[in-house]
Amino acid sequence: MISLFIVAAIALSVAIGYKTKYNTGLFAIVFAYVIGCFVMMMKPKEVISGWPVSTMFVIMAVSLFYNFALVNGTLEKAARYLLYFCRRFPGLLPFALYAASAGIAMLGAGFFTVMAFMVPITLLICKEAKMDPLTGAAAVNCGALSGANFMTSGSGIIFRGLMEESGHGDMAFSSTAVIFIASVVFSLLLIAGFRYIPKVNRHIGKGVSFEKPDPFTKKQKQNLYLMLIMIIIVLLFPVLNVIVPENEAIAFINSKLDVGLVAIVFSVIALFLDLAPQKEVIARIPWNTILMICGVGMLIQVAVKAGTLDQMAAWAGSSLPAWIIPVAFSLIGAIMSFFSSTLGVVCPALFPLVPGLSEAAGLNPLILYTCIVVGAQSSAISPFSSGGSLVMGACSTEEERNRMFPRLLFLAVPVSVASATVFNFVLSIIL
Repeated sequence: MISLFIVAAIALSVAIGYKTKYNTGLFAIVFAYVIGCFVMMMKPKEVISGWPVSTMFVIMAVSLFYNFALVNGTLEKAARYLLYFCRRFPGLLPFALYAASAGIAMLGAGFFTVMAFMVPITLLICKEAKMDPLTGAAAVNCGALSGANFMTSGSGIIFRGLMEESGHGDMAFSSTAVIFIASVVFSLLLIAGFRYIPKVNRHIGKGVSFEKPDPFTKKQKQNLYLMLIMIIIVLLFPVLNVIVPENEAIAFINSKLDVGLVAIVFSVIALFLDLAPQKEVIARIPWNTILMICGVGMLIQVAVKAGTLDQMAAWAGSSLPAWIIPVAFSLIGAIMSFFSSTLGVVCPALFPLVPGLSEAAGLNPLILYTCIVVGAQSSAISPFSSGGSLVMGACSTEEERNRMFPRLLFLAVPVSVASATVFNFVLSIIL
């Protein structure tokens, strides 16, 4: 009975958050407190201890560092340069937009930041290039999502943290790398469909011109170098440790590396280089996202203590054929993400199910983690979800919004979700 209460609480938190536009994490904390202390008789300190401190610290630290590049214009200029380099192949414009969005997201801007400044630019380019705006929106959305899935970028770091909390810390880095690669492959296939199937895109790129951006300033160059050095440091030793696991020096350094702490070190360096005002950099930390992820995390920890996740895993493992579980998780993730955040709600709710379910069904946990992410992100372009709402907000007129809304809802979402379901089925066979 308690498990039913908790499942209902998670669903209700998402529903209330969607309806009121208030942070879902706040409602999740309330339900964690009420159910934990007054139904399960937990101590308040036990409920509070469910707050994922490590996940919060990593998100805060990494976003703090990359906010320097956002504030001083390094990220936006890098995006414009990526587009300029693709000027000789106008027919490949959707892929250029994807590359620009993915590249900036990989550098640490994160999904929301990339969408916020790339979508308005993209919609303007679509008008000049005679390209379907839906194709441009899908390209940027896919780029921002798959780029952010990179192991050292925002979403990738969150995935690693959630896997570590679920007991799969030893495979967190490699699993996130597979998620990143899978999301890139899926994105390119989906964009190819949007690019080459519709007749409206046959004359794409004709008449468009890309102006060369201004050169990077001294501070922007310093910021770019810092970002590249940090990515190399954070990636180099985990990769070397996989290649030469017997090397004690590499193993020691790898064991002491933490992306959050490294990000703080580089943030201090950026401060001393005066790359951006401290006040503005701190103000741009995504506190709303942190509160959502950590609030839902507290409720999930109450569910863990109640045995809810074990019960759900046991039910799925005994009731569903093993081959259909990855597809089922893909669809569940897509349905949840249709109304809510992949990072704030879907992954914190579904990732903890993976260890028990993979063991009960005899599946590789890597398959389930990947299917959850690819499935959930396939519906992120819904006008009710994060990606689609940003596309709607970037439309310059009410008439454009009225045209875009049904195309996102009845074309982009069904095509993307169906494609992700087929992709994940094939992926589950391969992996």
